[in-house]
This record gives sequence, structure tokens and C-alpha cells, in this order.
Amino acid sequence: MDLFPLWNSVRIALISAVIVFFTGVFCAYYVARLPRLLKGIVDVILTLPMVLPPTVVGYFILMLLAPNTTVGGWLMREYSLKIVMTWYSAVISSSVVAFPLMYRTVRGAFESFDMTLKYSAQTLGLSNTYIFWRIMMPYCKQGIIAGVVLAFARALGEYGATSMVAGYTPGRTATISTTVYQLWRTNDEVGAFKWVMINLAISTVVLLTVNFLEKKDKLTGSKAAPVEVRG
Repeated sequence: MDLFPLWNSVRIALISAVIVFFTGVFCAYYVARLPRLLKGIVDVILTLPMVLPPTVVGYFILMLLAPNTTVGGWLMREYSLKIVMTWYSAVISSSVVAFPLMYRTVRGAFESFDMTLKYSAQTLGLSNTYIFWRIMMPYCKQGIIAGVVLAFARALGEYGATSMVAGYTPGRTATISTTVYQLWRTNDEVGAFKWVMINLAISTVVLLTVNFLEKKDKLTGSKAAPVEVRG
């Protein structure tokens, strides 16, 4: 049994989770501070990949990065870099599809943050960077963990956009989802079922781990880091 689809799927999901962690936290933090009207417009744009069919998302990515497009053609001419039909193009599509889950979850956590903590810290002369990483992030840890897990699970099971952007090439771009479809299409029901169970097992382990961390966090009474007065 070729385990490349498993390795490739986990690799893509992990890289995508890291990407959407930083981009999701960044966007959620700054969008939450925008005026109400502008916030609504930006929020709609950033959330679109969640409501659009994955194949539509894949189409837009192809329109941007395919070799016959402006950006894709420029990358080919200047750097001989082909984006589509590669495993890292699956990272791009998975990140785009998973991003709204991270963004909306973290934005909700940031909007529930007790701003009096921030104002108190500012009164003590602490920098915004310190406040963000040592007070705000620990306070919103539950929402951030939930967002990362949702993004990882979404990226792990992504099929529509990935199949359009990366295709299915055994040993190069095959993922669990595309392998399941190809095996089913060729009437290999047993092989498809094995990969379905592998995907189910991974997802179950991830969710159980998150539940364990949440329970541990509640038992230890995790709170924001204490504010230190700097002389």
C-alpha cells in the first residue's frame, strides 16, 4: 500500500494550518478594529472562500496562477516556477479554503476580549506588541486553538479546489481525498474504504487531542499572562 497520499495530505494540512494561523490572526486582529461599514465589506471578501464551492475557488486560483495567466506566466518566465499541478499548489488551495474558518473563529475570540485589560496594560506603559502576544493571545487561546484545528481538518479533507489546481499524480500530488475518488472511480471499493478509514482516524485523533487540551486548560485555569510593570 502506497502511503504517499497520507504523507502528502498531512504535509499539506500542516503547512496550510501554519499559513492560515498567521494570516488569520493578522486579519482578524486588524479587521476587528475597522469601522463597522468597512469591517462588513472586508469580512464578506475574506469569508467568500467558505461559502463558494471549492471548484469555484480552484477556478479562481487557476485564473491567477496558471502558466497562461499574467502572474503564472511571469513566474514561469522569470523564475521557471510552475505553480499548478504541483503539491505546493495544493497548499495554496487548501490554505485559501481553510482560511475563513481560522479567520472567523479568531475574530470572534478577539471581539470578546476584555478591552479593559488592554487599557490597563497601556496605562502601565506596555507596548502594543507585548499586550498582543502576552495578554491578548493567551486570553483568546481557546478560540485560536479551535480555529487552527478546524483549518487543519478542512485542509486535510480538501478535494474540490485541490483536484483542479494540483490534479492527481501518484507519488507527486496525490492526497487522501483525491486517492479515494480515483480508487472509487476505478471500482476499487476496498482501497477507497481503507483511505476513508485512515482519514477518519486522523480526524478523530485531532479532535480528541483538542478536547483534551481544552479540558486541561480549564482545569489549570489558564488566564492571560500577568502584567509586569517595567521600570
